[in-house]
Amino acid sequence: MGTSIGRGSEEREREAVVGFYADRIVPRLVDVSCGMSLTEASRRRACAGLHGRVLEIGFGSGLNIPFYPDTVESVSAVEPSDEAWKLAAKRLARSRVPVERSGLDGQALPFADNTFDTALSTWTMCTIPDVDAALREVRRVLKPGGTLHFVEHGLAPHDKVRRWQRRFEPIQKAVAGGCHLTRDIPALLRGAGFEVRDLDTFYEKGAPKIMGALSLGVTEPVGADR
Repeated sequence: MGTSIGRGSEEREREAVVGFYADRIVPRLVDVSCGMSLTEASRRRACAGLHGRVLEIGFGSGLNIPFYPDTVESVSAVEPSDEAWKLAAKRLARSRVPVERSGLDGQALPFADNTFDTALSTWTMCTIPDVDAALREVRRVLKPGGTLHFVEHGLAPHDKVRRWQRRFEPIQKAVAGGCHLTRDIPALLRGAGFEVRDLDTFYEKGAPKIMGALSLGVTEPVGADR
């Protein structure tokens, strides 16, 4: 009996440590790693063309705020992490665009159909547990003719890099809050009913190739005049 109680206590302690790491440490790691200057050009490109009422999934610590164009009227931020939202405070205070935290789960958005003019996702699809459900939700809440702008890391175009991605993915998922290295972003978008246009795939200069294989572009729901 004593051994069983001891194991139970150890398990609770382990769960507490894992929870603390996921809730408090991972958002700070993401803020630093995704806030590096080498990501700025890609963020600026992804944000170009955003307009009107914007949905941003995976808002994080607000790293895209400086790159919202003047055509953006408001941003509804979907962000599950309270810690990341706290880290965004200074950027939010300086934002020209009103930003409201409007949801916690990209897989079940609290908005009516045809709500947003444009949507934004940057370094987010790698981590969402059910990314297909999240993308279908984005598709649902976009107005007819609305577009999803994105820059995401994922499956590399070269076999040698892919092999290393598969080797490192279990480690990446453990230390980076469930982040996957091998998701095929264009295929996921097409599978969720989007037509991918203006797609650019490249390795981010200065980043390890296994984590820096990027897809950047604009998509619109198939049958955009639905």
